[in-house]
Amino acid sequence: MKKRGLLPILMLLVMLEPPPTSAFVGQPVRARHGLVASTHEVASRVGVEILQRGGNAVDAAVAVALALAVVHPAAGNLGGGGFMLIRLADGRTTVIDYREMAPARAHRDMYVDEKGEIIPEASTVGHRAVAVPGTVAGLALALEKYGTMSWADVCRPAERLAREGVVLTHAEAESLKRAAQLLSRFPESRRIFLRDGRYYEEGEIFRQPELAETLRRLIEHGPREFYEGETARRILAEMEAGGGVITLDDLRNYRAIEREPLRTTYRGYELITVPPPSSGGVALIEMLHILEGFDLRALGHNSADYVHLLVEAMRRAFADRAQFLGDPDFARIPVKGLTSRRYAEALRQTIDPKRATPSATLSGGDAFAYESEHTTHFTVVDAAGNVVANTYTLNGSYGSGVTVRGAGFLLNNEMDDFTSKPGAPNMFGLLQSEANQIAPRKRPLSAMTPTIVLKDGKPWLALGSPGGPTIINTVLQIILNAIDFGMNLQQALAMPRVHHQWMPDQIVYEPFGLSRDTIEALRARGHAFTERPRYMGDAQAIMIEPETGMRLGASDPRRDGKPVGY
Repeated sequence: MKKRGLLPILMLLVMLEPPPTSAFVGQPVRARHGLVASTHEVASRVGVEILQRGGNAVDAAVAVALALAVVHPAAGNLGGGGFMLIRLADGRTTVIDYREMAPARAHRDMYVDEKGEIIPEASTVGHRAVAVPGTVAGLALALEKYGTMSWADVCRPAERLAREGVVLTHAEAESLKRAAQLLSRFPESRRIFLRDGRYYEEGEIFRQPELAETLRRLIEHGPREFYEGETARRILAEMEAGGGVITLDDLRNYRAIEREPLRTTYRGYELITVPPPSSGGVALIEMLHILEGFDLRALGHNSADYVHLLVEAMRRAFADRAQFLGDPDFARIPVKGLTSRRYAEALRQTIDPKRATPSATLSGGDAFAYESEHTTHFTVVDAAGNVVANTYTLNGSYGSGVTVRGAGFLLNNEMDDFTSKPGAPNMFGLLQSEANQIAPRKRPLSAMTPTIVLKDGKPWLALGSPGGPTIINTVLQIILNAIDFGMNLQQALAMPRVHHQWMPDQIVYEPFGLSRDTIEALRARGHAFTERPRYMGDAQAIMIEPETGMRLGASDPRRDGKPVGY
């Protein structure tokens, strides 16, 4: 198997930088009316301002997404895509699928050489790694169908931030420096984000006039301007200059679509989550169904017995992810089988409570028989009880590294989320099947897992996280922390996490998360660990306190996000 080069690994490390040194303690932020939790306080405040002006949660979510494109360029975006999960106060639910799409000229062998070997960096860096962006179309669809404010009104805060500038936080300034190896390869990216080598420092004002002008055009001409107007022409000029394959027809033909959410129950709580082409909801439900057969609380949080069962559920769900999941518009996906309790019971019977299952002995189960990584997340709840959980991405941190000349925004490297070659890992080390192979106008498989949990039929918890494949397991563990272990929201986000994704067959764990005795006990059962621990995720969550109706917000202490409410 040919190695993919060091850059994808470095890009992953940018996503997973260590958290601030503050202790993982505290209480969630409390708000009476509305609350926004995002990875950047400025973006959270933009959302709250929209709520205070009478907008609903969808209006605020669109404004937050556009603001993050300015203040958090590693993942906030115009040039990427994602999933928005909406639950309205009247009980209606929907998923806005604005996942990027492969260009019409894309083909299954576009990232392999004449010997059939993966071409290093071809799907991760530069213009050929870019899929057709969906963010602007997705935000517009959500606003048109479920918002109350005009497109221009929700765009203006982001345009003002780009034009007037934002004070760089320590985290954002350091993130730009860490991305220098990638961004410096492209002159426009080097000029805007690295100041041609005179790196921005914490506390400096970061202005983005080209991005402000792009947002001004979107305000004046509407969201289709991105796909048909001057912005589209600038994207095409960038593609032609760098050898990309996106055409004007690709842009004009892109459409965000609505999908029916997946639903299940876990210990009396109802869960609403995202369907394919995200793998997140299917894997989350599969793992919860497996684990529901065990008394997790009695095992003790992060004990050897608990982590063993957690990892065994993870490895089975990720084996199924690798074999079965892809774009449901292009392949038959056994969603009902994978999420059935009968299937989970069959998988549960294969777990040895005292011995790790070697991943090499697992492939996807017979799910058809049961048929009947950089990313960011934010969550919004308004005064009426409308809830939005939105995860969107450029894929790798700062995406492909390419900034559209004269437009000021980065483009994704989402083509790496397809299967470039069956059996070859992508930048996150994931193995994927032919169900996810590249095809024109196909949407790549995702791990994004925005999720809403209901208690007694009412919204109780809404959450999501970035982190590539660790997204799914981050959301899983926060839900278990809250439901099985009764933690408050801030505790549920702060507790150390583990991750297993079937292949490579090893447990990823966080610093100070597992005691030496616990690690040795797990090794004695046959588990392997990564050489070094690292931090995972940047979850943003809101809980509604059943007794009082108060909104409780929490941002992951691994980063410097902040919930804001009123």
